Formats: sequence, C-alpha cells, structure tokens
Amino acid sequence: MNLARHSITPTDPIHILDVRYDPDCQIFTVSTPSGFAVYRTWPLELVRKREVKGGTLGLVVPMHASSLLFLVGGGRSPRYPPNKVLLWDDVSGCEVAELEFRERVRGLACRRDWLAVALRRRVVLFKVGDQVSRHAEWDTCDNPRGLLALSTGAYSTLLVIPGRQLGHVQLIHLPLCTPPTPVGPPPDVPSQRPPPPPTKHPVSIIAAHTSALTTISVTPSGRLLATTSSKGTLVRTWDAFTGKLVREFRRGSDKAEIYGVAFRPDERELCVWSDKGTVHVFSIVGSGASNRQSTLSGLTPFIPLPKYFESEWSYAQYRIPVQSAHITLSSNSAAHTKNSDLADAERCIVGWVQVSPPSSETGSEAGSGLVEYQLVVLTFSGGWYRLSLPDSRSSASPTSANESSRAMHSASPPRTPLSPRHRTSSIASSVVAGASTITGSSGKGKEREKKESTSCVLQEYRKYGRWDGWA
Repeated sequence: MNLARHSITPTDPIHILDVRYDPDCQIFTVSTPSGFAVYRTWPLELVRKREVKGGTLGLVVPMHASSLLFLVGGGRSPRYPPNKVLLWDDVSGCEVAELEFRERVRGLACRRDWLAVALRRRVVLFKVGDQVSRHAEWDTCDNPRGLLALSTGAYSTLLVIPGRQLGHVQLIHLPLCTPPTPVGPPPDVPSQRPPPPPTKHPVSIIAAHTSALTTISVTPSGRLLATTSSKGTLVRTWDAFTGKLVREFRRGSDKAEIYGVAFRPDERELCVWSDKGTVHVFSIVGSGASNRQSTLSGLTPFIPLPKYFESEWSYAQYRIPVQSAHITLSSNSAAHTKNSDLADAERCIVGWVQVSPPSSETGSEAGSGLVEYQLVVLTFSGGWYRLSLPDSRSSASPTSANESSRAMHSASPPRTPLSPRHRTSSIASSVVAGASTITGSSGKGKEREKKESTSCVLQEYRKYGRWDGWA
C-alpha cells in the first residue's frame, strides 16, 4: 500500500491566457488553450465560442460589441506569428485582414475607425474601414508592456502613448470619427456629448512620473487620463487638455505592480487593481463619497510633514479571495509552509457596469430610470465577481482631517494669539494627542469599524471559461 502524501488537483482546471473588456464593458473576451469565447458582462452570459486548432492566442481584442475581433498569437504554441495582427469576423468565421510587422506586437487598442498597435519603441495607427490602411506612426521610449489608450466616446479623439522620455506620455488628437446615430434623448454621459470648442491648443507631452510607466488609462470622453509608475504606490489623474495634475491618489504604502486603472463612465470615480489582490475605489469629484486621509493631514499647513500624510486613500476596497492551486492531504507544518507560497493573489481585470437598483416596496423607484454603477472583477482562474460600492452614508462617514480639525477648533473657546515658541509647543502637543488617539484601543476599534464600512459588497459570484455552453 502506498501511504505517501498525495495532492488533490482540479480534474479540469481553467487555464486562461487573456481576458479583455470591450471599450464599453458590455462584453469581454476570454482566450484559453482551447480557443476563445465572448461573454456578456452583466448579466453573465456566454454569447459565442470558437475552438481554435493548431495553437493558442495571446490577445483577443473586441471592437466594441460587434463581431469583429483582433487576434494576436501567443502562449507556448502561438496560432499566428507574434508579429501579426489578424482582423477576424466571427459571423463569417474567417480572416478579414492581416497586418504584419518586423517585430513582436506588444499591445492593441481599438475603437470605431481606428486601431493602434504598440511595438517595443513605436506605435502605429491604422484606419479601419472597408480597408485597413496605415495612418501614422510615432516613436516612444522602451515600451515592453505595450501601453497605449484610446478614448472611445462618440466625439472624442484622444490617443495616449508613452513619450520618448521615461515616465512621459504623449497626447495625440486624431481626426473626428463618424459618430453613431443617437437613439432616444441626449445622454448624460460626458463621453457622448459634443465637447465645447477649444480656446487654445492642447498640450502634447505630460511629464507624469520619474520612473517607468506601468498603466495608461483614459476616460471615454478623453477629458481625463490616469497614469501609474513602477513604484506602484501613486495614481495620478491629469487634465488631457491643459496637462495639469487633477488629483493624486495613494494605492498603498508598499511597492506593488498595478495591473490597471478604470474610470467610471460618468468620470466621477476610478478603481485600481494590482498584484496585491485588492481593488481600490477613489472618488474624483468632491460630491458623494470622500476619500480617506490621515488624521495628521490637517497639521501640514503648520509643520513640515512628509507628503505621505497629505495623500488621499481609497474610500472603498475589496480583497479578492485567493483560489489555492491545490490542497495537500497532510497536517505537516512544513508542508503547509511550502504550500502557502502557492496561494498568491489572484490576477484580475476590473470594469464598470450599470445595474438598475431594486425597486422599493412602494414602487417609488420603479421606472425612475436610475442606475447604479457596480464593479465586475474577472480573475484569470475563472472567477466572476459583481461588487456594489458601500452605501454613500457609510462611505462618507470617515470625515476628513480638515473637517475634524474645523470641528475641534469651533468647539474650543477663542484664545489669544500665541508667540512662535508657544505655537510650536502647542502644535507638538496636538500631534502627540493625535498619535495617542490613533494608537489607543478605542482608535483601533474605530479604524476596524471604518474598514468594515468601506468594503465593497459581493452581490454575485459566478464561474466562466468552460466550453460546455455554461454561463
């Protein structure tokens, strides 16, 4: 009898090579060793699937919610050479066009009428119509990640690519595409409204970071863009027209690899996800939920504190559960230590969806046309998570340091002006008092309640990636 330790592995594990949303997050594509499939984002539904023989695909990029897909070979056994881009019509089941380059394709971004292809040190733009023709080409710095972003709104024209210097981004305004025929009343989404006429020429270069870029994201309207660097701690949002810094958010204090940033369609919030397995949600505008700040941030006008204390932290988070690769039938502590390294954080991609809120018992909200923005997280192990943001009342409960400071000063009696020496000692005592409040037992309880109130709520969990028609 063999009494050796054995491991239980899934009989049919899901191996996903790539997952991508379409520009509007209405559908997403999945690439596996068996082929590729197209799913509706919400409610989750398998739209179509196609088995691919003779190799695997590294990129499957949808052109909006149409039957056109851009395919790039990848994996251990590429179906197509990695230096080619295939335009695939899934209705006819054949290749429509083929683009060939002298080097490996690093990334793709598409929208109606345009296809941008990122290579190692340049970006090539193609006009997509009855025929695919080369439009322009720009040089970039070393871009192994294939970073680029296209605004997808009806009247937007922005293409964002890495600059020629490290940490810089180039802003290119393309010719206006033919907008789709509007249906119904004018929408409230900024990306679908005609922009005002420009008063001056927009900027073309933004010095976003001092280190290498890791992500570039742009709103559908092309008004805002977000950048992150290899440090993995800060997310900066920029005005795409003036090039000025709009907001700076802090994902965390330790270094991380940020996988992506996604703007909410109405451009009021954004979410960030990284290799830490946590999704962070930040508020861009002042109304609604407010981002968290350090308790000591109110003292920065008086004493020179590090910039860390002025940072804005996410007001909502969600920790993606880790799916262990296998379970070992052993209680040996050494085995548990060895297997604990296998439970890494889930790699994922996040998108925004619009969900109609449930009608109340009185039916006052039924048919009101209100929508709620929620997050859909897709993991590379086949997990589909639909998350709702915390209630605005709970997310707004963590008051900022400035508000608490104003409340503290309004409650205290008026005092006579202090001399500089007494003012310094008074500020120092307030710092000590604030620190003692944070480290106190009651402070820990408040921080724990605050953390619970700012967690996203899991509304639905499903699995995707099977080829048996399951959805």
